[in-house]
Amino acid sequence: MLSRPTSKLSIIPLGGTGEIGKNLLVFEYEDSIVLIDGGVKFPDEELLGIDLVIPDITYLEKNRERIKGLFITHGHEDHIGGLPFILPKLNIPVYGTKLALGLVRAKFQERTSYPESLLHMLEPGERIQAGAFEVEAFRVTHSIPDSVGYSLLSPVGRVVYTGDFKVDYTPIDGQNMDLGKLAAWGEEGILALLCDSTNAERPGVTMSEGTVGKALQENFERAKGKIIMASFASNVHRIQQAIDAASMVGRKVCVVGRSMENVVRTALDLGYLKLPSPDILVESTEVGNIPSTKLLVLTTGSQGEPLAALTRMATRSHRQINVLAGDMVIIAATPIPGNEKLVGKTINHLYQIGAEVVTKEMGQVHVSGHANQEEIKLVIRLTRPHFLIPHHGEIRHQVALKRIGHSLGYSDSDIALTQLGSRVELSSERMEFGERVEAGSVYIDGLGVGDVGQIVLRDRQQLAQDGVVVVVAALSKGKPYKILSGPDIISRGFTFMKEAEILVEGARKVVEATLESQIQKEQMEWATLKSSIRDNLSKYLWDKTRRRPMILPVLLHY
Repeated sequence: MLSRPTSKLSIIPLGGTGEIGKNLLVFEYEDSIVLIDGGVKFPDEELLGIDLVIPDITYLEKNRERIKGLFITHGHEDHIGGLPFILPKLNIPVYGTKLALGLVRAKFQERTSYPESLLHMLEPGERIQAGAFEVEAFRVTHSIPDSVGYSLLSPVGRVVYTGDFKVDYTPIDGQNMDLGKLAAWGEEGILALLCDSTNAERPGVTMSEGTVGKALQENFERAKGKIIMASFASNVHRIQQAIDAASMVGRKVCVVGRSMENVVRTALDLGYLKLPSPDILVESTEVGNIPSTKLLVLTTGSQGEPLAALTRMATRSHRQINVLAGDMVIIAATPIPGNEKLVGKTINHLYQIGAEVVTKEMGQVHVSGHANQEEIKLVIRLTRPHFLIPHHGEIRHQVALKRIGHSLGYSDSDIALTQLGSRVELSSERMEFGERVEAGSVYIDGLGVGDVGQIVLRDRQQLAQDGVVVVVAALSKGKPYKILSGPDIISRGFTFMKEAEILVEGARKVVEATLESQIQKEQMEWATLKSSIRDNLSKYLWDKTRRRPMILPVLLHY
């Protein structure tokens, strides 16, 4: 009789749980660690000046010698965008399908390098031994080709991670989700299923990507000016359908936006995009020679990003292409949570120009790449896991998937709702939470990685809300202490100085009184002086304006 393993399998989400984006999953058994994905999250409006958000990998750096490899599910930014920042610190083998690895290589060419010898292509059905884990990819349908989920067979049992998926019975590339493989594993016995919960609140099934092609062609046929279509750069299926529809109505296609250009170039090189004719693509420099009725522009900016190509076209700040009255702008995407205001602002601006705007609410120009409730139920029924772990979604999505689990007979003890850094420990018969690990977010600001933290962000928010007041005064070095010049009050972003003479004069008197009081007490320690100025001036300004600007005392001594 075989003895049961005494060690437990740990599953630790360092990203992608309780949030949309920066996916990174850790699987750990004894001295073996396997990672899945390494994505980014785009900043919301509270993260002032931040370009990207990536997972905190402190735990992985401390355990680098135990990591056997990183496996990529697909080529979307929220799954691979963080790899140029993560992999150089770990120097580990990376496995992925052909397109996913092609997009990873393109990202490394933009920022840094990574040894080619550590990049390994795998096919669905191929098994990789990674320490204590036998890892096998299985095909799923999503909004980008070559998407896979993973089975990890450990001494404790098999764990299946769906990755991002929907059950599309008419996929654009003809590659069906491998439901048979999931059913076969279900027959053998699956310990735990980590399931995409993004659309767990939505009833029914997700529409096939194929429906978008018909809607695009209908809109293209009735367009009177040029067509500008904004989509996620990595949605290769959407790009293919747009190119096909453009060909059918006799339009040339111009690809604009760095990320869109990179994806199209990579997908063409690897054979994932097919051109109806070799001359259908034109450069942005050629656009001026093409009648507007014969042009389709594929671009980035579906999320209303201020510096994205669509936004620049709408504000006439793009070098070659502008949105004009009579143009049709198709936004073939759903706003990422937090981006709704930016997208709304862009749409309002487009209407003001006189363009026709088509969104998914007006026509089927976008469908989700994630499974709705009935598809989630199908996968759970086929796999019949002992335990269920909702993943890839905010807490409301995880709770919605938990309700689906309840409807299929799972109890609360069979379902684990995780947070960043949660350690889910699995034995062959039990699931429980262990000790949390260090986890969170690292902010990318320009060339800086992790040098902007919560204190800096708090300062930026205060500056954005109430501005800054600088107090400058010169004091004598020794006794008798006295004020040699000032105090002068300088304001930026708080009030217009020339129109607030009474307020400024009052502030100057408060600072002067504070300094005189400290001089009389002979308390001339710089930190004490600055603290007293900040406290007294802040109280005065709050009483007069109900605002709290950042106060920076600058004290000189002669």
